Amino acid sequence: MGSSQEVFVGSIDQGTTSSRFLIFNKRGEPVASHQLEFKQIYPHPGWHEHDPLEIVASVEKCIDGAVQQFQDQGHSVNSIKAVGITNQRETTVLWNKETGEPLYNAIVWTDTRTQALVRKLKHRLGADKLTNICGLPLSTYPSVGKLLWLLENEPKVKDAYEKGVLAFGTIDAWLVYRLNGGPKRNIFVSDPSNASRTMFMNLKTLEYDDSLLDFFRIDTSKIHLPKIVHSSDSSAYGSLTSTVLKGVPITGCLGDQSAALVGQKGFTPGLGKNTYGTGSFILYNVGDKPVISTHGLLTTVAFDFGNNTKPMYALEGSIAVAGSSVKFLVENFGFIDKSSEISQLAETVEDNGGVTFVTAFSGLFAPYWIDDARGTIFGITAYTKRGHIARATLEATCFQTKAILVAMEKDSGHKLSELAVDGGMCNSDLCMQTQSDLIGIPVKRPAMRETTALGAAIAAGLAVGVWHSIDELKDVNTEGSTVFKPAISKEESDQQFARWEKAVEMSKGWAN
Repeated sequence: MGSSQEVFVGSIDQGTTSSRFLIFNKRGEPVASHQLEFKQIYPHPGWHEHDPLEIVASVEKCIDGAVQQFQDQGHSVNSIKAVGITNQRETTVLWNKETGEPLYNAIVWTDTRTQALVRKLKHRLGADKLTNICGLPLSTYPSVGKLLWLLENEPKVKDAYEKGVLAFGTIDAWLVYRLNGGPKRNIFVSDPSNASRTMFMNLKTLEYDDSLLDFFRIDTSKIHLPKIVHSSDSSAYGSLTSTVLKGVPITGCLGDQSAALVGQKGFTPGLGKNTYGTGSFILYNVGDKPVISTHGLLTTVAFDFGNNTKPMYALEGSIAVAGSSVKFLVENFGFIDKSSEISQLAETVEDNGGVTFVTAFSGLFAPYWIDDARGTIFGITAYTKRGHIARATLEATCFQTKAILVAMEKDSGHKLSELAVDGGMCNSDLCMQTQSDLIGIPVKRPAMRETTALGAAIAAGLAVGVWHSIDELKDVNTEGSTVFKPAISKEESDQQFARWEKAVEMSKGWAN
């Protein structure tokens, strides 16, 4: 039976392929969870959509499923004090402000239909000044291109805009709006870690910037944008009006990569985390002033907890292909039956046997940004075995992580002291040891890997006094973490990295 005074926080984790709801205790341990996948919609090559109503329904079902499990353990629903939200960033939903109904499918962050539109925008006068204001370069990622494409191509959206009833939001704003019952209560808000992915927000003021909106020719009298509020707030996000948690307040909200940084307790400058998922996302806390990158990184808001604290900023580097390169060895080469067997295969050899695999299946992301690079395997000889290629595949993500960390140090002037890791690929001890060897600092892997969901729970819990301060979180999720320390010399690691950089250079221009 749960003790009567024990308190819990719920966490909605709305990802690209599934929705989840987890319930955490005060020590940051998940005691119940429920997950549902939802439909991926690909109408044309390069297009990627979700049904916004299916997303809401999947979240509601996950809440009910996890709470059922929680009650079966003898806990009372009343002990869940608040709910936090973390979500896939940049994915864009447009709806009618009066009816609350979506006007089109959500356009997902990975969608590339806006390529031509983005190319045109890059030639518009003033395009070179955008990054300094909002932290993001013009690309197909941010929400702005998705909105502009819909305004150009979707009559229902154009019509709502002309009538002044068009509402725009990222997934966090859409979820908060619908979970609060839609137009009736009209809770229409977003947090800075999400709003900083739209290209509409000024990084310094954390408010919408007129010069940005003017550049994109968006008439703010015709479109409703969510109010930007603190990532942790006891009243701004309203409360649930559906599910068994009806009446429980929503008090925290963070984009997924920011949430992972918070879940890894990256609260102070110089702390960084890498989430090794399908791709890989590295966030590095640079403190309370934004640092605009000159080395191919994005600048974003890490979190803004309000309560007389300053917002914290981060540099972000993304790797396009991480876990998906292992999947490639499974599905395309048939080297192994499932991704989890990669380490075993890589350990059948002592080293990479001179093989370097540049996993640029669709170009390279940070810090290189080489669109025309393609996947290339160098150094194959008659001696090369599958194990060498497996090892080179794991090393590719580790090398790119090192390249990003080098860029982060140049941009910020701080040296990273330790890298916190999560995501599927970090289950490989070999991969994490290799990572530590290459970056020359400890790599810390928590035993409890649900750091993204935990980050949203922390934001929510801080707002309602489950935890009273960041200091109180030092014992959260510390049990059983593994630390990997560098086991090779700096000379050896530099030599290996130089070889990787040479391979990257040689993979350029292949798609032309």
